[in-house]
Amino acid sequence: MARKRKMFRTAKMARRQARKRRSKISERRKKEFRWRGYSLEELQVMPLYPPEDDPDATSIATLMPSRVKRSLARGLDPECEKLLERIRGSNGKVVRTHCRGMYVLPEMVGTTIAVHDGQNFVKIEIAPQMIGHSLGEFAKTRKSVTHTGPGVGATRSSQHVALK
Repeated sequence: MARKRKMFRTAKMARRQARKRRSKISERRKKEFRWRGYSLEELQVMPLYPPEDDPDATSIATLMPSRVKRSLARGLDPECEKLLERIRGSNGKVVRTHCRGMYVLPEMVGTTIAVHDGQNFVKIEIAPQMIGHSLGEFAKTRKSVTHTGPGVGATRSSQHVALK
């Protein structure tokens, strides 16, 4: 029969618990999401491209990482442009797409997009932390290999095992 060991409270642990009771910490406060120093609301009203007359103005394209910035500077593909229009008019419905190279923009946050992984569509709920990543990163195209036990003929000794 196993006996339970009684755990003694150390003085340090007692002080820590007393301090916690005094400060009335029940749960941690939720930190407001900020991306590159801007809140989600500020990002959603920001234009995608800087205006022609002021190329130094802050826009979504200027805040993105360099790879995304270069891609957006060339302009969105017609396929990605069409996807963006469908997302804007989705009204909470799931939007299905094969466009894995489309980058997540702030206006997509909160929508559900089904991205094709080669076999079927993987539903992705777009979160603020996904901004700047491509949709294809969230729909894996390869499965991890799961091996079973060795079969007959796998080794020299298994050649002599009776099948039944």
